[in-house]
Amino acid sequence: MNIELRFLEKAILDKNFISFKYEGKSYKKLKPLKLEKQEVLHTDSGIFEFSKVVKFSVLKDRF
Repeated sequence: MNIELRFLEKAILDKNFISFKYEGKSYKKLKPLKLEKQEVLHTDSGIFEFSKVVKFSVLKDRF
C-alpha cells in the first residue's frame, strides 16, 4: 500500500483537512469524505482520481 493512501485513510478517520495538486490546479483545505477501492477520492469539493493527485499533504486543522 502506498504511504500517501495510509495518510489519507488516517486523515479521513481523524477528520483532518487535506491539500494537494490535481491536474495543474491546487486544492487546499478539503474535507476527505471517503476513498473507494483506493482509486477514487470523494471530498466536499468533488471527486478525484487518487492516481493523479500530486503533492498530497494532511493539514493539522480539523473539520
